Amino acid sequence: MKFGVVARRDKEDALKLAYRVYDFLKRNGYEVVVDSETYSHLMEFREEDVKPLEEFNVDFIIVIGGDGTILRVEHQTKKDTPILGINMGTLGFLTEVEPHETFFALTKLLSGEYHIDERMKLRPVLKSGEKVPDALNEVAVLTGIPGKIIHVKYYIEGGLADEVRADGVIFATPTGSTGYAMSAGGPFVDPRLDVVVIVPVAPVALSSRPMIVPSKSPIEVRNVSSTREIILTIDGQFYRYLDPEDEIRIKESPRRTKFVRFTEEVYPKYTMKIKRRF
Repeated sequence: MKFGVVARRDKEDALKLAYRVYDFLKRNGYEVVVDSETYSHLMEFREEDVKPLEEFNVDFIIVIGGDGTILRVEHQTKKDTPILGINMGTLGFLTEVEPHETFFALTKLLSGEYHIDERMKLRPVLKSGEKVPDALNEVAVLTGIPGKIIHVKYYIEGGLADEVRADGVIFATPTGSTGYAMSAGGPFVDPRLDVVVIVPVAPVALSSRPMIVPSKSPIEVRNVSSTREIILTIDGQFYRYLDPEDEIRIKESPRRTKFVRFTEEVYPKYTMKIKRRF
């Protein structure tokens, strides 16, 4: 097996743990690569083992950080490589183990005592033809001017679902239901479901409420205003100002994010983290 190691760049403990993981795997005879950004913040790794994330060709990626680090890995790697997340963030909804469990988890991974949890993603397609990344958490359209609202219509399977005046609209996966969508008043959705959660952000009309639709149902978002730009943001990692006439089509991506898991439990972990969040 070949492993990749990525660490949160702004936390010394995460970088030091990344080196311990790297050293543990190397001493056990495994091939290991480290991403170049991790190396730039802790130059103790062998230089011949350093590669950009875009060039990772490994069997597993060990990510030491929070949800933001995992989303960075997701957006920069080209293959759907299984990820083992070690929580060095604030909440860690996407991470599987805590730092003190790291080497116990690695031992189980090496012995084959794990399963792969696959999560759906969303694929936004712009009318302009510009390529944008898939979303593990959410696709959001937001106001480009603080204090000003956007005016958009969104259609589901070709039919008008809602016309919204709001600070924005979030289109989230079940994985993303515990992130931005939940902060905006959306529900927690079981991550084993393939659905899309639609949540208006601070809507003007009380009738604009969150809704859940099948992931197979195509969604189209149109900007009603002919003069006001909107911002497209994906997973908090990608941002783009859109021209007023541009349209967004959102559909289920053929790609899936794969996580290494050691338990089939969903609710004990998620409900505990949701309580900590609030």
